[in-house]
Amino acid sequence: MTMFQIILMSCMLLALATTGCRAENLSPEDWRERRTAMVEQLRAYGIKDKQVLNAMNSVWRHLFIPESHQRAATAYGDHPCPIGQGQTISQPFIVAYMTEKMQIKKNEKVLEIGTGSGYQAAILAELGAKVYSIEIVPELADHARNILKAEGYGVNVLTGDGYKGWPAEAPFDVVIVTCAPKKVPQTLVDQLAEGGRMILPAGRLEQRLLILRKKDGEVHTERDLPVRFVPMVHGNK
Repeated sequence: MTMFQIILMSCMLLALATTGCRAENLSPEDWRERRTAMVEQLRAYGIKDKQVLNAMNSVWRHLFIPESHQRAATAYGDHPCPIGQGQTISQPFIVAYMTEKMQIKKNEKVLEIGTGSGYQAAILAELGAKVYSIEIVPELADHARNILKAEGYGVNVLTGDGYKGWPAEAPFDVVIVTCAPKKVPQTLVDQLAEGGRMILPAGRLEQRLLILRKKDGEVHTERDLPVRFVPMVHGNK
């Protein structure tokens, strides 16, 4: 299966996500086996970065799904699952793929737009990054703060408008956007450090991952995989 086919499949699975996660009483060992199987699937799909694979194997994905939506026997399947407020936790392949593309280094300063469940932020923190994450939905921001703290990840979570970025903490070595604006927000580009990189989905009906790199004050953009993310919204809408 090509990566293009994997991403197209994720679009269909997104529509099925509300029925794809069903309640079961699973032991820690059961969860561990599912997580290991998820990582093996990611490896089969072409994820090669050992640090990313190790991080995906270390973070307990099902714990990041709110209890009210924790019909989570398939929490480690390669599809998104609902987390409430019309939002989803991204499929593992997308999390791994975007993270691998950014080549996160220890102690790099990373801005994430769209905290959601907190899972992507946990993966970044597991890699040793200093993570600053913005979530516009207060209920999700509170959930992410609580689970990230409970799991020992020192992620800074701000409830606010992702379009504004986090100017007080800029510049950032990496910016990862996990919701889709119609076009690249210039404010986020401005908060990217020299030599920094950004990955985000852009578009509405047709979305594509874009990879931006800032070098000598100029921004170079690469078009990557077709994807399907929830829209990015302004705080005043």
